[in-house]
Amino acid sequence: MKLNLKCPKCRSLKWLVTVMKQENRNRSNQDRKNPRRIQSGLQQKAKSQNPSLGAEIDTSREQKSKSTQPACQACFLKKKKKKRHGLFHIKLHNHNHLLRSFFRMENKAPQNKKVTDYFPIRRSNRKTKMELKSEQHRHLDDLIKNGTEEGMQVKHIEGKGRGVFSVSGFKKGDFVVEYHGDLLDLAEAKIREAQYAEDPQMGCYMYYFQYQSKTYCVDATKETSRLGRLINHSKTGNCQTRLHPIDGTPHLILVASRDIKADEELLYDYGDRSKASILAHPWLKY
Repeated sequence: MKLNLKCPKCRSLKWLVTVMKQENRNRSNQDRKNPRRIQSGLQQKAKSQNPSLGAEIDTSREQKSKSTQPACQACFLKKKKKKRHGLFHIKLHNHNHLLRSFFRMENKAPQNKKVTDYFPIRRSNRKTKMELKSEQHRHLDDLIKNGTEEGMQVKHIEGKGRGVFSVSGFKKGDFVVEYHGDLLDLAEAKIREAQYAEDPQMGCYMYYFQYQSKTYCVDATKETSRLGRLINHSKTGNCQTRLHPIDGTPHLILVASRDIKADEELLYDYGDRSKASILAHPWLKY
């Protein structure tokens, strides 16, 4: 056997390694009748039948023999070192694969996906605070426009006169009644108040309030069937006044300032603390 002292990979002049081991391995493979020997026998038979095919088999065998030629010691150690650090190469390969996958995903065009593409739409029946407030405002509009006065009755109180009592009770914040009367500006209200002062037998049912930086007055002195004008005064009442505008016009209403029981008298603070009023009506102090 003619040995080539040059390494087929690095072409160095170092001595060949494992030459005899390679020869012994080839002989043992032939003795075991492995598929390689059977394949070589079939190739020889085909070569004898077809010369052109034999030339192709020779060229492929030469290429295979070149690839299986024993390497020099430097190439052998290099190959062995590469095998020893195979796990590192696998990890590095996986890391590079993940990086390539990440940049491939970043370079893709963004897909506009909606939540509704995956889940069906479920509509909520809950109402927002603004919707609830708007509904309450419209409900009060209807009560005021219709002149609703429910859950109340008039009773005579000895030494006090007439009073309005609750029939079934009210919850805190409930609409009770409107203080209904003639809506006047300040100038006209002062004229009427002077006229009422001339007759001591006539009571005064005038309520002054501020709305949009102007002073107004609701005059409920005229006798009507409306119950709001008959509710008596108390500094610790169970009702309080509140303004409720409808189409730009202020309306004075009474709402429950606390829970009101049945058969309880409805009271609110008139708010008049002037000395003249207290001298004329001493019960305003209580």
